[in-house]
Amino acid sequence: MSNRWLEWAKRIQALSQSGLTFSKDVYDIERYEELRKISVEIMAEYTELEMNKVRDLFANETGYQTPKVDVRGVVFKNNQILMVKENIDDKWALPGGFCDIGLSPSENIVKEIKEESGFDVIPIRLIALLDKNKHPHPPEPFHYYKIFILCEIIGGKPTVGIETNNVQFFSEENLPQLSTNRNTESQIKTLFEFLMNPGKETIFD
Repeated sequence: MSNRWLEWAKRIQALSQSGLTFSKDVYDIERYEELRKISVEIMAEYTELEMNKVRDLFANETGYQTPKVDVRGVVFKNNQILMVKENIDDKWALPGGFCDIGLSPSENIVKEIKEESGFDVIPIRLIALLDKNKHPHPPEPFHYYKIFILCEIIGGKPTVGIETNNVQFFSEENLPQLSTNRNTESQIKTLFEFLMNPGKETIFD
């Protein structure tokens, strides 16, 4: 099914939020509020989210809308990749999550890997910066960029965190059921290319 409706709803939301941020005219503000209401109705109509949940998501957004940033750690050991099992859907993902304010991408991923897997790592290099819209993830109300950082284990041991219930390494030929909101099979297979070819150039989009 085409997701054009999702793109339209997100564009309407972004325009309305920008208008609410910069407009001073009371009538324009009313029009932008109405546009945001329309975007919420579209989201609620075509997704499984309840309208009040969509409204809360959008109402909490202020300022000029920009893509959100998700950072994921790429850790190899014995030709296998580190993954954690997410409590939220009981499926597997690279350790990571939204970037926290005040931390750089590399600082974020060191924190996320420790919290979700128990391992201490050092960041080695940025290997991919991807636009989530250009990959086969399930539809979502917001626009995301995904940062993949290659890391090396320097200590720690496998330990589940608050958001995870298992920690394992997987070969490319034996991947588990993936949490596709967080990572897709095609992305994981692309990451293995960096294991086979350490000189591979960073990819983007």
